[in-house]
Amino acid sequence: VMILGGGPNRIGQGIEFDYCCCHASFALRELGIESVMVNSNPETVSTDYDTSDMLFFEPLTCEDVLNIADCIEPDGVIVQLGGQTPLNLARALHGAGLPIIGTSVDTIEMAEDREKFRALLDRLGLRQPASGIAKTLEQARREVARIGFPSLVRPSFVLGGRAMEICYDQPQFERYVAEAFAVAQGQPVLIDRFLEDAIEVDVDCICDGRDVVIAGVMEHVEEAGVHSGDSACCIPPHSLSPQVIAEIRSAAAGLARSLGVVGLMNVQFAVKDEDRGDGTHAPALYVIEVNPRASRTVPFVAKATGMPVAKVAVKVMAGTSLAAQGIDADPVPTHVSVKESVFPFVKFAGVDIALGPEMRSTGEVMGISDSFAIAFAKSQIAAGTLLPRQGRIFLSVASAGDKVEMVALARRLSALGFDLMATSGTARALAEAGVAVEVVKKLQEGHPNLVDHLIDGRVQLIFNTPRGKGARTDEGRIRAASVLYGVPCITTLAAAEACVLAMEATHGTPGGPPPDPFTVQPIQDRFPEPVAAR
Repeated sequence: VMILGGGPNRIGQGIEFDYCCCHASFALRELGIESVMVNSNPETVSTDYDTSDMLFFEPLTCEDVLNIADCIEPDGVIVQLGGQTPLNLARALHGAGLPIIGTSVDTIEMAEDREKFRALLDRLGLRQPASGIAKTLEQARREVARIGFPSLVRPSFVLGGRAMEICYDQPQFERYVAEAFAVAQGQPVLIDRFLEDAIEVDVDCICDGRDVVIAGVMEHVEEAGVHSGDSACCIPPHSLSPQVIAEIRSAAAGLARSLGVVGLMNVQFAVKDEDRGDGTHAPALYVIEVNPRASRTVPFVAKATGMPVAKVAVKVMAGTSLAAQGIDADPVPTHVSVKESVFPFVKFAGVDIALGPEMRSTGEVMGISDSFAIAFAKSQIAAGTLLPRQGRIFLSVASAGDKVEMVALARRLSALGFDLMATSGTARALAEAGVAVEVVKKLQEGHPNLVDHLIDGRVQLIFNTPRGKGARTDEGRIRAASVLYGVPCITTLAAAEACVLAMEATHGTPGGPPPDPFTVQPIQDRFPEPVAAR
């Protein structure tokens, strides 16, 4: 069986997919099937001489893969483990007569085809944000007029959210849609209604065509709109109700069965509080995207749950059902695991570090504990973000709604003994709420401003939600300076809330419980027996 890897590491695609390819080779070996690895990345484990039975160090193009197939005549080709690169070759390889094992090419294309996929969601009674497809600039203008703002604009068939942008008005849309068409290279541009203040949820599952196991339900820390590869996430979800989690599991299983997935599938959901019409609110579930392939979260899910997700999926592709592997229930971890992203900003002086729909991270780390707060704190330490124990914290938020939420966080930070600093607008909101704060000049207002305080070492942490992006804006220059002087900078309110939780757990609060100790435990001790053997 031929395994197609992910090719060179780049932003949006890294060793997460190589992990899946390696475990595919190990699974085939356990089944007595010869594995043939095709990859072109010397940095990966999959290209080690002893990972597979045969290795072809060749580019991942249709021509090269077909040349290899002519030489070895494989019984099957696995395309769903190397990310978007091999998945884009599926139709051409299938048309040339190569047997694609696992999920069929028709299913892969149905998940990518907006109209077919929307019809499937309607049949299952699942909701999706209003969306449209445009092949020309004029068509894109008509679609965005129908859908409304804010809208998410992106080219199709790209990984890592390349050239993806949230547009809040027509001028911004005109700027970014041209870039999307340039990147799309003849493919359509996708336009979606953007769900503000929604919680994004990732689900990784395995289906053998009949039975489904939900390997992991991950709640993102950052709100929807930050790329899933950049957002921190946790297993199990820390703020969603059991009813919402059950609805998510049911929807994911229904999608996998209806699509006829054989192997891995990733679903991205958004949970948004909506008015029922009678003055009460209830969480509404939306399907954002379905990818019938391995996602970049598979290694994290495997470490967090103890289930060898990639191995189980490859055995399913090779014809061994979930039941035959002894898997008849979803894994239920007894601890909390948090995945945090690692960014290369320190290597790029002056770049604005605000997060958005285009992926920017180049790695990830993980924290494990019995509580979300300590697991999150551990993940920050692993990512190189040392949350301070004392000193000054600078606060700056964009919208009026953000200021209301920041007041509550500011009170908790004051209770922990931190001194607060803010620019005039945020400082006014804090002072009116009775929170002590020092006013700091904006960059254009002269000296001493925040950058001067960073240079002097007077600021230990920054909470700054962006009003605008780009290194030339005042906010962008502040965020870039935070990287230059090694001061942690948090750019979303949700991440700020998680940071305050972590600081309260590690510091202890006046009159509250004592600080939680950082315990260290071998990960193997959390999974005394393999999940697949239960």
